[in-house]
Amino acid sequence: MISSRHASSQAQVDSLSDKEAEAAYFFWHYWAFPKQLPPEGDWTTWLLMGGRGSGKTRAGAEWVRQLAQQKVSPIALVGETMAEALDIMVRGESGLIAVHPDHERPLLKGNNKLYWPNGTEATILTASDPERFRGPQFAAAWCDEVGKWPNAEAAWDMLQFGLRLGDNPRQLATTTPRATPLLRRLLKDERTRVVTMATAENRAHLAPNFLDAVVARYRGTVLGRQELDGEMIEDRLDALWQRGMFRTATGGADGRIVVAVDPPVTGTARSDACGVVVAGRQGQGAVVLEDATLQGIKPDVWARRAVAAYRAHEADCIVVEVNQGGDLVRQVLAQVDASVPVRTVRASRGKWVRAEPVAALYARGLVAHVPGLAALEDELCSFGPDGKADGHSPDRVDALVWALTELVLNEMRPRVRGV
Repeated sequence: MISSRHASSQAQVDSLSDKEAEAAYFFWHYWAFPKQLPPEGDWTTWLLMGGRGSGKTRAGAEWVRQLAQQKVSPIALVGETMAEALDIMVRGESGLIAVHPDHERPLLKGNNKLYWPNGTEATILTASDPERFRGPQFAAAWCDEVGKWPNAEAAWDMLQFGLRLGDNPRQLATTTPRATPLLRRLLKDERTRVVTMATAENRAHLAPNFLDAVVARYRGTVLGRQELDGEMIEDRLDALWQRGMFRTATGGADGRIVVAVDPPVTGTARSDACGVVVAGRQGQGAVVLEDATLQGIKPDVWARRAVAAYRAHEADCIVVEVNQGGDLVRQVLAQVDASVPVRTVRASRGKWVRAEPVAALYARGLVAHVPGLAALEDELCSFGPDGKADGHSPDRVDALVWALTELVLNEMRPRVRGV
C-alpha cells in the first residue's frame, strides 16, 4: 500500500536504482498512516478496530515484520480458522509474505510454522480450538478478527497464559468491531490501547467499484457504521430491540403502504420530534421504507412532510396518533391535502406494552429495513422499559409501532385495533 500523501513523480522513481526503489517500497514507516503504527507508551494489547479495507491487516503484517527484524520470537499468529489465518494473515495481498522483500521473506513450513532467515519463528493457530494454545509460549501475538472468534474469551485467555516470553510480551488484535464480551473486556482494560480506522481513510488504495457499490450502499446504516466506519455498536441489555434483529430489505413492498405520524404536543425548537415513518407490507411481514422524522417544527410543516411521503411512496393512508391533538391533527392534514385518507389511532396502553408485539415481529424475522435508517435503529435499541430512548421521547419508535400495528398486527389479530 502506497499512500497518496507521498506520491512521487515518475522522474523521481526513474532516478532510483532497483535496490533503492525496493528499499523505498518496503520502508513502511514512510508510507504508513499514523494509525497503522504501534501506539506510543506502555501497553500490553493494541486493539486496532477498522472497517473493511481500512488497512488493519497491513498494519498487523507490518508490525509482525518489525518484530521479526528485532528477533522477537516466537510469535503467535491467530486467526478465526486455520484457513483464514493462512489465506489472509500469511498469504494474503496485505499478509506477511507480501510485505517482506525477498531476502527477508519468511518461509511457510508444514501447515502452521513460519521461519524467517534471521531465526525468528511464528506459529499459526486457530481460535476455534483453544486447547491448541496449551503448552506453547510466545513473546508476541497478532490476533486477527477477534470479533468473529467462536468461544473468543476461552481462546484469548488460553493465549494469555502462553504470552510470557521476553522483556515485554505484547499483542495486536485487529478486527472489525462487534459488541462481543471479549471486545467489551478489552476496551475496559487499562493495558489496552484502542485505535479505530474507517474504510474511507484508505480510499486511495481501494477499487473504485468497491467504494461505489459497497460503501455508498451501506453508508449511514448500522451495518455500515460497523463494517465501514469501524464503530462499536452496543446493545442495551433491557431493550426490546437488539441490532442483530435488523434485517436488510431485499425488495420493496408487495402490499399496502402506510405513513405513520406521532405528532408533538407543541411546535417549537424544544418540542419532541415528530415521528414520521413509512412502511409497507412484504409477504407475511413488512419493510420499513423511510424515516422522515422532523425535530422542533410547526404542525403545518410535519403535515406537509407526511403528505409528501404519502405521495412519494404511493401510500394507502396516513396513520396518525391523536392522543394529544384530537381533531386538530386531522384538520392540519386536511389543510395540506383534504383528499389524503387519514386513519386516527389513540393510545390506551403504555409505549412499552404497545411496542412489545412489534419487537416480536422483528425477533421472528418478519420486518426488514432499507439502508439509511441508522437514527431509527439507534432509537429502537435505546428504547427502555421506562418508555424513553436515552432519556428522550421515542418519537421514531412510536411512529414505527403505529405503522407496523396497522400493517401487520391488525391483520394478524383484529382485536388489537384501538390500542
